Amino acid sequence: MVLDKIKSPNDIKKLNEAELPALAQEIREFLIQKISENGGHLASNLGVVELTMAMHLTFQLPQDKIIWDVGHQSYTHKILTGRREGFDHLREYSGMSGFPKRKESKCDCFDTGHSSTSISAGLGYAEAREITGEQYKVISVIGDGAMTGGMAYEALNNASRLNTNFIIVLNDNNMSISENVGGLSSHLGNLRTANVYQDLKSGVENSLNKIPFYGERMVTRIRRTKSGIKQLFIPGMIFENMGIIYLGPVDGHNIAEMRRVFRDASKVNGAVLIHVITKKGKGYLPAERHPARFHGAEPFKVDTGLPSRPRTKANYTDIFSSVMRKLGERDSKVVAITAAMQDGTGLKRFHNMFPDRFFDVGIAEGHAVTFAAGLAAAGLKPVVAVYSSFLQRAYDQILHDVCIQDLPVVFAIDRAGLVGSDGETHQGIFDLSYLSAIPNMTVLAPKNKWELSDMMKFAVNFGHPVAIRYPRGEAYAGLKEFREKICYGRSELVWQEHQIALLAVGSMVKEAEEVRRLLKSMGYFCTLVNVRFVKPLDTALLDQLARSHQLLVTMEENVATGGFGEHVSHYFSEKTPDLVPQLIHIALEDKYVEQGNVDILKKEHGLDVESMIKRIVTGYVRK
Repeated sequence: MVLDKIKSPNDIKKLNEAELPALAQEIREFLIQKISENGGHLASNLGVVELTMAMHLTFQLPQDKIIWDVGHQSYTHKILTGRREGFDHLREYSGMSGFPKRKESKCDCFDTGHSSTSISAGLGYAEAREITGEQYKVISVIGDGAMTGGMAYEALNNASRLNTNFIIVLNDNNMSISENVGGLSSHLGNLRTANVYQDLKSGVENSLNKIPFYGERMVTRIRRTKSGIKQLFIPGMIFENMGIIYLGPVDGHNIAEMRRVFRDASKVNGAVLIHVITKKGKGYLPAERHPARFHGAEPFKVDTGLPSRPRTKANYTDIFSSVMRKLGERDSKVVAITAAMQDGTGLKRFHNMFPDRFFDVGIAEGHAVTFAAGLAAAGLKPVVAVYSSFLQRAYDQILHDVCIQDLPVVFAIDRAGLVGSDGETHQGIFDLSYLSAIPNMTVLAPKNKWELSDMMKFAVNFGHPVAIRYPRGEAYAGLKEFREKICYGRSELVWQEHQIALLAVGSMVKEAEEVRRLLKSMGYFCTLVNVRFVKPLDTALLDQLARSHQLLVTMEENVATGGFGEHVSHYFSEKTPDLVPQLIHIALEDKYVEQGNVDILKKEHGLDVESMIKRIVTGYVRK
């Protein structure tokens, strides 16, 4: 196998031209096999095999810096830098990350995981290179989806002033190539990057600018005329007009063509964007036909592409999808917004039924929130469906545009808490902290699938900002018999006894139920509270529990700082100093959580039943 020759960075340079197609095929076969066993990002990685090979053939790693936007398409990069064995434990606890990690390899120069960041980071590297006097190339790879994010254009605007080489690779897996446009653009691209052309261009402009009064006008008119002609033929004029040289489109599966363009781009003294056309899922028919399904794939059968462990029970996203459809049927003012996550957030059904009330704004969470604020100010009932870790990108808009105006925007926050294999950049463990700090915001968390439905119905008619956070995975179907009406600011008292009160937030109710059962078998009397409202606190119930119990235990799948437990402590110490009960806060430490199975992560961080019982029994002081 050709792949066996790749053991360390730059080994690909030792191969002959005839071996490259075989290597591409073997990489695809390797990725399909490994991801079918362990899960991971498949379609995006299959689409960039040749693109990655071309970059590794052209540039020298780790000296040159390749920055992957988001980074879920970096699997081939990892293979070519000697990390093939790591795929046996890809995205597992203490295993290899599914994203670039600086601590993992010197060939990963920047940690990524969220979208639209690579151009900003690359620009930082390019400017730092000039200050330090080092010699290396900087290449930022960004997808057409990530280019919908405003941060990318902020970076492009800044990059246009560069006077040093900076290469931006636009990986476009959505647009087809027009042969006429592509051929002409390629020809003009060659001409514009040729040394003779660059020298001639600079010489003519310098000479004309020396002519008093008329010289500068002549240069401006020539530029306008040239730009007008190029506008007719070149699809990248938006970048040219920003001051960034555009090359392409280029066939992203033609290694020789890409290597030539990369070499040409390296000659430019400034920012240059290479438009590369790739096919998402290339080489595996199920992924080509259903790229969204194979974006983040669970283990599957290679011959059919079907999941090897089909889901038999509804998850929280399914429940949200169903309730949104019902809300849309009942109320014509309900509208839905997503940031390029229609399938992931469960809004596809709503989109199909109410296309005029569905809005996909692209990877632009900040815009999504302020857009929702405008809809709400105009009298509609917007629901913003978003992953917890991505909502962080819109914090200012939540605070400034929604909550200051007290507008009725509902935030349906999926993937809250520990999400597992995607690691630090995707764990939703900060939302309770950053949301509950904002005035006018109400924060809820459901204990089971029925409560999520009830909370959504409450939220769309509440008339103020509301955030409902729920976890990834199978929706809890226990405690069905406990379904009190949702009342603002009121918790649900599931079982009432004395001694120990367990106050569990959302997904932790399931664990709290088991903790209570085991504590009772040990002779303890336990009350179980389904918190429901993280903000506002149910202070009346807290006072009641403090008087009738010796120990209060808060339980949340969130970092400790700023979380529910900290707010409970603050309430007792500041508002009722004469009634401060014994408190134990069960939460995550204030640090980032790496990738891994959720059950393993809970055990490692003390959120499993055994660890919680040990801590409660050890910390409980009988009075």
